[in-house]
Amino acid sequence: MDYAVLTGIILAAGVVTALIAQWRDWRPPLIVAILVGVVVRVLLMFTAAHDSWQPVDFVESFKPAGEAVLNGQDPVLASEGGWHFLPTIPYMYGILLWLGIPWEYAGRLVTVVADIVLIPLVAKLAGGPKASLRALQYALNPLALLVAAIHGQVEPVALVFGVAAFVVARGPGAPERVGVTTEIVTRVRRGVTTYGWRAALRRVLGPGGMLHRALLPGGSDRADLRRGALAGLLMGLALCAKSWPIWLIPGMLLLLPNLRARIAALFMTGLVPLFFLVTLPIFAGTSLQQIPEVIKVIQDIRPIVGEWGWTPQLTGGNWSLEPEMAKIGTNLIYVCVVAAVLLWRRADPIDLTTAVLLIFMVVTPRLGAQYLLWFMPFLVARPTRFAWPAIIGVSVWSAYGYLYMTQFGDNDWWLLHADWSRASIVLLPILLVAMPWGRRNPTAPPLAEPIEPAGPARVTSPV
Repeated sequence: MDYAVLTGIILAAGVVTALIAQWRDWRPPLIVAILVGVVVRVLLMFTAAHDSWQPVDFVESFKPAGEAVLNGQDPVLASEGGWHFLPTIPYMYGILLWLGIPWEYAGRLVTVVADIVLIPLVAKLAGGPKASLRALQYALNPLALLVAAIHGQVEPVALVFGVAAFVVARGPGAPERVGVTTEIVTRVRRGVTTYGWRAALRRVLGPGGMLHRALLPGGSDRADLRRGALAGLLMGLALCAKSWPIWLIPGMLLLLPNLRARIAALFMTGLVPLFFLVTLPIFAGTSLQQIPEVIKVIQDIRPIVGEWGWTPQLTGGNWSLEPEMAKIGTNLIYVCVVAAVLLWRRADPIDLTTAVLLIFMVVTPRLGAQYLLWFMPFLVARPTRFAWPAIIGVSVWSAYGYLYMTQFGDNDWWLLHADWSRASIVLLPILLVAMPWGRRNPTAPPLAEPIEPAGPARVTSPV
């Protein structure tokens, strides 16, 4: 990488500024945070586009997918599996290439624009008097800068729709919400104790029961349904970018006001990916006979491990096809995610989502550095006590891979990779303690601030 020193200085300056902003309680106007984010992302995109080093997947997977759309071919099949998601983002690539924009810019423009839009969305997600501070801190987030402006990975596109879905689902009012309340459980238990199981079930599921009443329209039914449908539309678009936003769906649903709105959101969430799938013959030149093959490629995930966490300790720090290891890790993810949902079921749905995404990072058998961006908007918007050690830790680990290891040829790169991947295990306990442990109960303080360095007394702006 030709601009490693300049990029490193920008990233380090951003972290220092974000920490000082936390310490001094800066709350700049939102437009200032957005402009700062635009400047640093455009600068890094410019240097990355002129660099002699380009990420392998950016050139060999993403570019063929965009060129396939430009040539009227299916992006999944024409890229030979390099692109194994729905064609939503390749459509954008194809349009930019059709406009004559060089790929080094076109491929990154999609992710940089999405990441810039995330800045005000993080402010909306945070809410409250410190919303603009959180926007500034995301604008300077080093991992976001690396993933969006240097790598051109598509995580920001999935996140911009996913976070927007949360903002829409929460709707107006105070930013603090609760998850699953105990009212229904209490009423069911009381019914079982008083009337027995059969009578209690009839009171819940029978005509005029709790479920029937929950499905009846209320006074604000039309507005609630519109809110649920829009949130579902946005979440569906997130799933069209990549498949992992499925982990965001529980939090989005809990933010919606009632069961009817949640049903509308689920319906739209599933409808949008289906739309992009069935319209492949119209927009991507895919024949009807090829659609089953496209689905097969999208579903096929190679069990490559050895990049992050516990698996490099077993592979010597090298990539390896290990189906058994991948299976164990996948089952571990399911168990831990279910446990996180149960533990944080009463918490604010944003905290629940942060917990789910962080525990995923701790136990996953396979991970690229860009995956670590998944939890960033949520953790920045609602920071925990150890949020910044986690943010800085994963950013330093990722920057070592992006900036330092790219200075070397293949043989030296693989030697460095072995130590780099195994070193990631140090970050797992940091991510674990960064989970919102103190906010599992909705009666707990809503926003536990991170540890701040000692300093002179300050006057807090009333803005």
